[in-house]
Amino acid sequence: MAIITLTTDLGLKDYYVSAVKGSILSQLPDVTIVDISHLIPSFNLQEAAYVLKNSFPNFPEGTVHIIGVNTELSVNTPPVGIELSGHFFIGADNGIFSLMFDKVPDKIVELSIQHDTSNPNFPTRDIFAKAACHLARGGTLELLGSLKSSVNERILFRPVSVGDNLRGTIIYIDSYNNAVTNITKNLLKEAGKGRNFSIRFGSHEIDKLSKTYQDVVEGEILALYNAAGHLEIAMNRGKASQLLNLHMGDTITVAFQ
Repeated sequence: MAIITLTTDLGLKDYYVSAVKGSILSQLPDVTIVDISHLIPSFNLQEAAYVLKNSFPNFPEGTVHIIGVNTELSVNTPPVGIELSGHFFIGADNGIFSLMFDKVPDKIVELSIQHDTSNPNFPTRDIFAKAACHLARGGTLELLGSLKSSVNERILFRPVSVGDNLRGTIIYIDSYNNAVTNITKNLLKEAGKGRNFSIRFGSHEIDKLSKTYQDVVEGEILALYNAAGHLEIAMNRGKASQLLNLHMGDTITVAFQ
């Protein structure tokens, strides 16, 4: 069964998503199209990377993932196809792949597919969909263009150790208004070495980790590891980021004792 997923910043108001799906179905009528998200904030590569990085491993090998975020193409940001861990990814080489992957892709190809129309402003429909359908039929990446050795790099802010503190940042606000940080369970365990710690942000401090949202009373703030293994600031049945004035890029400090 051929599967193509879509992760875009196209939104749900306009015709753009349906045009992409229509293009795919015209070329491959029996394909299964899965919407990962179309509500990525415009041009926000970090959010798109977080969402897709934690989604794609749940799909079967052979799935093709179209990334329609910040898709303006140029000599420096060409369209590319990537193979990694049995999955295929199609998008603009704008730095998103360096944010998504923890290892070097198995194969990188710069796509040589031409636009169907004289308008170059919709590559998700006119280029990415074509490439995705080719791969979903069982075609190879090599037939789509020329091999490359690397993708464009984008600087990723990583947690840093400062004395007895581990400082991270908020990298994602989910639909429940939970604030997700770039501090992972493995990193916190490695840095903590079994020590007790408190989590500080703004004027707030949390001195323990919860296992579930219901570990605290309704309306109380908590910290836990989310399903992706990231440290998260939340509120039981409340809107943590909104009520605590938390934003993307805010600093979160883990203070070890």
